Amino acid sequence: MNKEITQNGLWTNNVALVQLLGLCPLLAVTNNTINGIGLGVATMVTLILSNTLVSLIRGFIRSEVRLPVFVLIIACVVTVIELLMKAFFFDLFLVLGIFIPLIVTNCAIIGRAEGFASRNPVGASALDGFMMGLGFLGVLALLGAMREIIGSGTLLANADLMFGKPAKALTITFNEDYSGFLLAILPPGAFFGLAILIAAKNAMGVRAKDRDTLIDPTLNT
Repeated sequence: MNKEITQNGLWTNNVALVQLLGLCPLLAVTNNTINGIGLGVATMVTLILSNTLVSLIRGFIRSEVRLPVFVLIIACVVTVIELLMKAFFFDLFLVLGIFIPLIVTNCAIIGRAEGFASRNPVGASALDGFMMGLGFLGVLALLGAMREIIGSGTLLANADLMFGKPAKALTITFNEDYSGFLLAILPPGAFFGLAILIAAKNAMGVRAKDRDTLIDPTLNT
């Protein structure tokens, strides 16, 4: 079961590339890598904690009120994360802005609480939250990296917002004379970038299926 949960979260049922949930913050903040990582980590922590809490109390919640209770749990978790970000990552919090509290409205989180955590034990629910969050984080980071490289010619710019002043040394500048490609860091660039990632995933899925069919022709029937 753990292998299936891991595969679903990272690849088969990836929140961003397959379920296409949480696209508003995904497209809005991924104009660089660090912004994507910051929002991705916050979302992943929310998924882990909300899934765990929902699984813990699932036997005590009446079916008529389960959704309001789930939303309340998620809102409490997000509030704690927001306060911690204000305390320890204030500059990054200012950059991400409204998209941190808006994690509460992310359909992927309430969907995992209702569809998985409310029906499975704590361990499996926590793992599901971690893997779904890690899959979402991976897409945010990759999309942010693509847009930052093409749009600004850098990678990991503003890393100090998350990792402290020493992390300024992590910034990679590929060409000092590169003036950037503005479209990549504007909203349309986010749609193009996400479309490329989805197309690449689908192409890899088709290739994997064709390879499996060559190994075992009965899979094609």
